[in-house]
Amino acid sequence: MNTENAARDDGLAGKVAVITGGASGIGRALAAAYARAGVTSVLGYHPGDPHDPAAAVADVEAAGGRALAVAADVTDPRAVQNLVETATGEFGRLDIAVANAGILRRAPLAEMTDERWDDMLNVDLTGVLRLLRSAAGAMREGGALVAVSSIAGGVYGWGDHAHYAAAKAGVLGLIRSLGVELAPRGIRANAVIPGLIETPQSLDEENSLGPAGLAAAGGGIPAGRVGRADEVARAIRFLTSDDASYITGQHLVVDGGLTVRFPD
Repeated sequence: MNTENAARDDGLAGKVAVITGGASGIGRALAAAYARAGVTSVLGYHPGDPHDPAAAVADVEAAGGRALAVAADVTDPRAVQNLVETATGEFGRLDIAVANAGILRRAPLAEMTDERWDDMLNVDLTGVLRLLRSAAGAMREGGALVAVSSIAGGVYGWGDHAHYAAAKAGVLGLIRSLGVELAPRGIRANAVIPGLIETPQSLDEENSLGPAGLAAAGGGIPAGRVGRADEVARAIRFLTSDDASYITGQHLVVDGGLTVRFPD
């Protein structure tokens, strides 16, 4: 056991987590963060995703942990249920579920077809529901759910991304309600709202800011830079630990101070 593990007393060691969107970005960083805390992770990934889930598993193993990658399209309820059942079947329990899978597509209102709208919400909102629903059904008292929202929708609007912002805003309403509904069972539900974080999604020049846009935006953040995936991962780790045992139905903004800065 490494020094960090030995120094921790957050109740995470020995637990099992399911993470969707586990092949890259925040999900991949979270799996490694959990490994350092003694958590075993089952990583859901989209079969058509260009990122190799084996790399995320390798990160976990390098950190001294254990992970299993499972193909899981969050638009398919059976695939999501299989992801949860794989966790309980392989490891005998499920303690944590993190709904991190998401897509990002640029679409101005004039081009916002019903199909584009429905496709976005099917992944970024209903996909979250599918995981949390299946996971909660498999959890015992002490379970923890986290959904990843976004500063777009969670705090700000974003032109040409109304469907994305609507989905991410909806995640917060879902979490507030689940915080109330699941509390009698001893299961907590919270959300994180990442600000501008360097991930494969935000580096996409077609649908997001791209490298140049991120670099320019960093100057307007009080912290002086955009965030890293591992910084969001550690916030999620906190919310699913015993250190957050009396926190439910809430959202934690991880943005380097962006949303509290008074405009110049």
